[in-house]
Amino acid sequence: MDYNSNVRPNSMQRITTIELANEFIDAQVKAVREQVGDKGVLLALSGGVDSSVVAALLIKAIGKQLVCVHVNHGLMRKGESEQVVEIFRNQLDANLVYIDATDRFLDKLVDVSDPETKRKIIGGEFVRVFEEEALKLKGEVSFLAQGTIYPDIIESDGVKAHHNVGGLPEDMQFIGLVEPVKLLYKDEVRVVGKALGLPYEMVERQPFPGPGLGVRCTGAITRDRLEALRESDAILREEFDKAGLTEKVWQFFTVVPDFRSTGVRNGKRVFDWPVIIRAVNTVDAMSATVPEIDWAVLKKITDRILAEVKGVCRVLYDLSPKAPATIEWE
Repeated sequence: MDYNSNVRPNSMQRITTIELANEFIDAQVKAVREQVGDKGVLLALSGGVDSSVVAALLIKAIGKQLVCVHVNHGLMRKGESEQVVEIFRNQLDANLVYIDATDRFLDKLVDVSDPETKRKIIGGEFVRVFEEEALKLKGEVSFLAQGTIYPDIIESDGVKAHHNVGGLPEDMQFIGLVEPVKLLYKDEVRVVGKALGLPYEMVERQPFPGPGLGVRCTGAITRDRLEALRESDAILREEFDKAGLTEKVWQFFTVVPDFRSTGVRNGKRVFDWPVIIRAVNTVDAMSATVPEIDWAVLKKITDRILAEVKGVCRVLYDLSPKAPATIEWE
């Protein structure tokens, strides 16, 4: 099989089993070793499915020749950056550079309320942080690795759109790209991840917007509201997991909007935020329905959020399908 091609052959068997995934991994390990030789490879490791699977595969192929860079922009879900560090540095012995850029990102987002402007700031700043780290490593790395998958190539009309680290300066002078899963669909990437031993919660990670929690903390982001969002989202995920809903609901998360509501706590008036629970089921993300969640589960989540999350006095469940609503709020 020619894995260097950008066209998936019709004869290529879909990877649906661990056995087929292991065959693919063996072929890619050999191909990567032949491609890079003894040179270094740089990968932006977001913690998403695609980059995580590529990282695990390249660690198997070239070990410490791979340098992974994980940028924590302060907009990750609770525990995600810690999970990336634990798995790749401590369990897989990866050569991992961890950058906590929380203050840098949040300072750039002060008083920015327009969703598109937030997206551009977050995406642009990520590229700049990664550029800076890549330039520090100039001379140590020769290849750039990316989590490009086949739908990326299809959607780019045959021209590779390198979404992970787009816009890198030419003076980095990488001599080539390493894209070991570029002929795979997302479901196949997940099977390969399982075969590589990545944990379930990483392989089956829900779709997560590039700007992270930045578009779920609607309007201008504040640190206290962002913390309320992170904590409420963690409670939702924990309770859905306990109720056996994690594998039944396609995507679920919380939103904390930039307005307050009157409430009562300890006999006194408060003026706190609402938390909105969003859960959807979909096949292609073009349309989506809202699942009926057991009342006892919703009540348990509500009770915990109101008791455990500072600055919140209401919890709501978003019943809006797509269309007319979208899955994300921003």
